[in-house]
Amino acid sequence: MTTSEELKNIVKEKYAEIAVASGNNCCCGSQSKIVDYTIMKDDYTNLDGYVKDADLGLGCGLPTEYAGIKQGDVVLDLGSGAGNDVFVARSVTGEKGKVIGIDFTQEMIDKAVRNKEKLDASNVEFKLGEIENVPIENKSIDVVISNCVLNLVPNKEKAFEEIYRVLKPGAHFCVSDIVVIGELYPELKKSAALYAGCVAGALQQDEYLNIIKDTGFEMLEIKKRKHIELPDTLLKKYLTDEQITNFKNKVEGIFSITVVAYKPQ
Repeated sequence: MTTSEELKNIVKEKYAEIAVASGNNCCCGSQSKIVDYTIMKDDYTNLDGYVKDADLGLGCGLPTEYAGIKQGDVVLDLGSGAGNDVFVARSVTGEKGKVIGIDFTQEMIDKAVRNKEKLDASNVEFKLGEIENVPIENKSIDVVISNCVLNLVPNKEKAFEEIYRVLKPGAHFCVSDIVVIGELYPELKKSAALYAGCVAGALQQDEYLNIIKDTGFEMLEIKKRKHIELPDTLLKKYLTDEQITNFKNKVEGIFSITVVAYKPQ
């Protein structure tokens, strides 16, 4: 049984490798030998604030699209990677706002800082830290965003507790993540590569939403749901032909969902 600390190390090592490889896209968004499967990511290229060098193909949604960010907001991006969502959010907050990116991989932070320096973005900050222990003051954030990252956190209850802690009263989060409706085979759940690729660590949708509600958030809404299909070439690495047939017949699906919820006043 893989421990929470081992899972963190798996993710950290793989994402460090991604950052160092720079242009070689991977994880929740594109093809890679590192993570070993494909998810069609949403297209960022036409968005204001888009920075090509910050787009490593790691997302499974567009949380900024539904985040309701306003000019002057202080925005926190959890699992900010090379800064893709941070720079898009910055284009909305304007110079009077601020965007903070948190990532627990030093190599990603280093790459994000280099991207920031190219833009001379004084209202952007990147911090090394864990989502289960966010280095941010209580009640200081207007909007929290995250893109296909909370799925990688072993203790998702603690992650949402941290989001609740840092948000101002009445403030909200918008996250894109992977969930399952139905059951995954144990062989898929045990795969470390698929965990780092956001599939093996996926919770049941109802369980995921209940964690959010139990944390105390209100006005929970799924803004977007996108079906994810695992290709046969991937499934054959983990399942027999009979299991693949059963998987396709019994699992309602693996989905990317974009969720918004509010902290009470």
